[in-house]
Amino acid sequence: MSSAIKTHSRWLALGGISIASFLGCIDFTIVNTAIPAIQNELNASIDQSQWVVTMFVMALCSFMVAAGRLADLYGRRGALYTGMLVFALASLGAGLSTSIGMLIAWRFVQGLACAVLYTTSANLVADAFAPRQRGMALGLLFAANGLGLAAGPVAGGLLVAAWGWRSVFLLNVPLIVLAFALCLGQLQASRPPATTQKLDIPGLLLLMLGIPGLLLLISHAGEWGWGSVQTLLLAGGTAMLLGLFIRIELRSEQPLVNLGIFTNRRFIAASIATFCLAFFYCAAFFLMPLYLGFIRGQDSAGIGWMLLPTTLVMAAVSPLAGRLVDRYTTTPVLIAGLLFLALSALIQSRFTLNSDLSTVLLAFACMGIGWGCMLGPSTMAALSSVPEQLGAVAMGTSWTLHNLGGALGVTIATALYTSVTSSAGVWTQVVFLSGFQAAMGLLVGVSLAGGLAVLALSRRSGMTAPAQTWSGE
Repeated sequence: MSSAIKTHSRWLALGGISIASFLGCIDFTIVNTAIPAIQNELNASIDQSQWVVTMFVMALCSFMVAAGRLADLYGRRGALYTGMLVFALASLGAGLSTSIGMLIAWRFVQGLACAVLYTTSANLVADAFAPRQRGMALGLLFAANGLGLAAGPVAGGLLVAAWGWRSVFLLNVPLIVLAFALCLGQLQASRPPATTQKLDIPGLLLLMLGIPGLLLLISHAGEWGWGSVQTLLLAGGTAMLLGLFIRIELRSEQPLVNLGIFTNRRFIAASIATFCLAFFYCAAFFLMPLYLGFIRGQDSAGIGWMLLPTTLVMAAVSPLAGRLVDRYTTTPVLIAGLLFLALSALIQSRFTLNSDLSTVLLAFACMGIGWGCMLGPSTMAALSSVPEQLGAVAMGTSWTLHNLGGALGVTIATALYTSVTSSAGVWTQVVFLSGFQAAMGLLVGVSLAGGLAVLALSRRSGMTAPAQTWSGE
């Protein structure tokens, strides 16, 4: 199945796809800074407001693999256009919401649409460019993605201050129209495979129930208590759903997820890399603003500007990382990225009450380098590890693991921080730093462990060699 972009129009289409993918990524992080304003205007409690973020992530994780499968079966161009349309409508609905329940519902729809944008964009770009240009093109795409993820907190604060929280959602509408205009007429329709394959509905339903259950468990077990009735019931129910999903997928002739993909060491290495990346940046982006506010006394605008070194460096490094992949393959670039993340966390674990500004900016810049080295190459590694017909499923599976890594990262790092600071009894800047340093130490360990795992799996599977054919049998 091919959905190649016409040669003379591929860069124009890349611009449109990048805008759509950027909007999907920025909506992952931009809402966090708008939560207080949403809470005040819609008279929502803190617990209700948090569902504005949680529901989006749940929909994204639950539908990611299914979105990739639908794109493979029915065409990637059509899937992309459908995702754009639904995303625009959901953004309009969110921006015009008059109650917290309505906003949460539209955020769920936004998450579904973003799952489609994530899983189709990279495949369309990969199909459009020759192998010698593919790394650079994907690097530009993921520079836009990473810019969206990293710029979210900054852009959210500025938009809310200028035009209110509704602008965070309503601005998506004209931008997605622009993206559609750039893509229209530039993408060739992809023909569905001439097979009798169908969507695995039982597997889809079990996955869409099991993953939210897992995320709820990760998010609330600490609050409820690990031995509480709620936690035990949810853990048992989630384990049953996911266990049944695995059983059905192993027996299905046309599974939603070909679990044989997890026997592919090259795919596992790519998945570990993207999991560790999300684990790192979700935890770090939760902790870094707290350090800037509590220790350095920055206000909201100042915190946003202080995070720019991470954003700008990541955006600058991503295209370079793509060119390095074209020349040296993904493995050395991924390992370098994990080492830079470890260096960033190591420097931050040494922060004190009087750390020099240059030291802070250096740590943040190292995070940007590591992020830029990994975001695109980890996806390229996942795509190159499987045959073309499984590309969207590999993309969806990889991004599902990415999102789960992010959920685990922020939850575990927060739990570690809380356990360290709560033992002190009285909160002070020194106590905060002890928790911050412990959490950053965790990120050092995760990054180094991820690098060792990628190196070991790559050596055993020949990941440093050209892409191999894998049938999934």
